[in-house]
Amino acid sequence: MTDQGTEHEGRRRLTTKEAAELLGVKPETVYAYVSRGQLSSRRGPGTRGSTFDAKEVEALARRNRRDSTAPTTANELSVRTRITLIDNDRYYFRGVDAAALALAHSYEEVAEWLWTGVLRPGIRFTAPRETVSAARRAVNALPEHSGPTDRLRVAAISAGAADPLRFDLSEDAVIGTARTLIPTLVAALPPVLPTHRDEGPLARRLWARLSGVKPDEAALHALDTALALLVDHDLAASTLAVRVAASARAHPYAAVSAGLGVLEGPLHGAASGLAHRMLLDVLDRGSATPVVADELRAGRRVPGLGHRLYPGEDPRAQALFGLLETMPKAGPALAAARDVVATTARHTDLRANVDLALAVLTASSGMPAEAGETIFAVARTAGWIAHALEEYDERPLRMRPSGQYVGLRPPRPMPAAPPVDSSEEV
Repeated sequence: MTDQGTEHEGRRRLTTKEAAELLGVKPETVYAYVSRGQLSSRRGPGTRGSTFDAKEVEALARRNRRDSTAPTTANELSVRTRITLIDNDRYYFRGVDAAALALAHSYEEVAEWLWTGVLRPGIRFTAPRETVSAARRAVNALPEHSGPTDRLRVAAISAGAADPLRFDLSEDAVIGTARTLIPTLVAALPPVLPTHRDEGPLARRLWARLSGVKPDEAALHALDTALALLVDHDLAASTLAVRVAASARAHPYAAVSAGLGVLEGPLHGAASGLAHRMLLDVLDRGSATPVVADELRAGRRVPGLGHRLYPGEDPRAQALFGLLETMPKAGPALAAARDVVATTARHTDLRANVDLALAVLTASSGMPAEAGETIFAVARTAGWIAHALEEYDERPLRMRPSGQYVGLRPPRPMPAAPPVDSSEEV
């Protein structure tokens, strides 16, 4: 029997195709709505596919249209998401306390939870050898002064070029891409630790690209936890760029590249590097007082302090500081960070944020100041993929605000060409 609409209890029922057309989504998205409890389905007698109540589908379509066009306060863009909630100085991944999740599970496990809502203990991300080779060749061709985000962006583009199926935007395909792209980004970075082996947890492989110091298990756990803590944080600027790209149906490699482009801005990904240099300065001068004074005298904000989403302490910083306290090597940098917080507390109520905690980790582990930016970018790639997955389920090109023209009103005369100076040589 063909998949046609049916009559049930006197009411018209829609096929999957009809429901998808009415909602303006792909057929697989209709079943995603069912799994989320937003639609109910029924398999009629003698039919091969599921059927849907027409009134229920129409109500969901109206709700989606209303949500996507609802006015927002202060002309700010509002985007529906089921990934991260920030509330009362805590943050949650799919309803689960994110800091507790990061302390108990590896970065790969937290990423899987973010993408699928399923915890997969012991999962490890690996990359195809051909993809890694292509990314390494491209990264190795960059100038020596290239920064970490330059390398990661080139690696992402190269990995995409090596994947002929990159335009498959189905959920399974995108998640499969994520599981190989993240380890490819790590493997494409030049190693610093000469005795490293590209195996085991992602944190171990990343450490070899950031420090020449052999790590102990406590240090690796701290890095792995930092990655898991940073995996997503609502709609940061880079995440919004990813969603805009995904709204235009850019493939996941291109969407991640868009996020990396925004991350490189000095107001986003570079914050931990500034805090790292500040801590080294405090350690060199023996006190935070002159260092903080220099920052304030120059009219700069003290790095690593305050967060507009947390009136209290950043929960990511709390979790990471707790681990760093168990690492003897982190003692001096941790004391320097506390000195900075105590010094600034005389004049302001700003608390430590995750950038300061990340700076303690990098400064005490033989890593360069740019290491925090690398950790942030690798970690956040998983969150970017989660947001891309959500956006692929939305109406295409919805992330298209209207411009408010404030220029000269038409009609205006055609501009006149400047007079030609006959004395000039051509």
